[in-house]
Amino acid sequence: MSTGIGGPGNRPGRKFVVDVTVPASTADILRLGWDSRVGRAMPLPSSPATGADGYRVRIDHAKVDDAIIENFYSELPVDGAGRDFAQHDDRIVLHVVRRGGWSFVGPDRPTVAVPAGQFLVRRPHPALRFRAAPHTEATIIALPAAYFRHGIGDRDVTGPSDSAQVRLLVAHTHMVETMLDDLTPAGVRTARAALVELARGVLTQRVDGDEPLLAPALAQAARDVVDALLTHPELSPPVVARELNVSVRTLHRAFAGTQESVTGYIRRRRLERARLELAAHDSSVSEIAARWQFADSSHFGRAFRRRYSQTPSQFARSIQHQTEPDGHSEGNSGMEARHP
Repeated sequence: MSTGIGGPGNRPGRKFVVDVTVPASTADILRLGWDSRVGRAMPLPSSPATGADGYRVRIDHAKVDDAIIENFYSELPVDGAGRDFAQHDDRIVLHVVRRGGWSFVGPDRPTVAVPAGQFLVRRPHPALRFRAAPHTEATIIALPAAYFRHGIGDRDVTGPSDSAQVRLLVAHTHMVETMLDDLTPAGVRTARAALVELARGVLTQRVDGDEPLLAPALAQAARDVVDALLTHPELSPPVVARELNVSVRTLHRAFAGTQESVTGYIRRRRLERARLELAAHDSSVSEIAARWQFADSSHFGRAFRRRYSQTPSQFARSIQHQTEPDGHSEGNSGMEARHP
């Protein structure tokens, strides 16, 4: 049995991780530790299905002022009977399901199912119970309902998680989770304000891309799109802008405060991936150039040399020399990590 609750970082109370493998019979120990750290603001799921010998559950918890972000994973089915938010806790909760499935069941309410690739925004209800399918992965965001002037009432809002609005929200949560321990109190409030604005965008299916507060989230979402489409022959700022439902001008403005343009990011990521393939010796220079959408080997060679101060062939030879028995270095993975 292994258990872990911890990782508060530089500023205790903002972030911690629960990553536990336990027999179902000892789940109460985990719950006591969870409730002492988080409490009712984000209840811990109940034990998996009756009869399971053991299970693994991982929950990454981040407190962003009065908002909460969690990433949830469980290997076995989870039944959350009686673990919904307290009735007096006036929040909206947004679930983005990446794998598996999530459902909510109540005595006087129809079952609401959220399969992988979908999101759900809802108001908690003490009579509801939730169920998570095996190997469910989801991001859960809880925000005070007071930030949503008109609220959502008792209705459930569902939709695809690959919409531009959800992509922006998820990109922002990833940035916040990475930077949270290093943010000043003012930075935390700014991060929370952007979180609220992006959640409103999910509800209204519209995000103001010209809002300066959202520029970092838009830039990160654009990077996520680029990384997913790196081998696409038509990948360009207009394609990225279309994926995020913003104008090309708005996209460029979001990158204005970063160290590179959209086109520069595309080129750098393609070169990085090409360099990894050269180090693996699995393909020829011409094959790699074609796969990563360089016009030809010459174009690839010039771009590679500008970035790495050597041609692709020179780099491949240097890696081969380092991996030979009489080379002076062992392997190349450390170099790749130091020089992306």
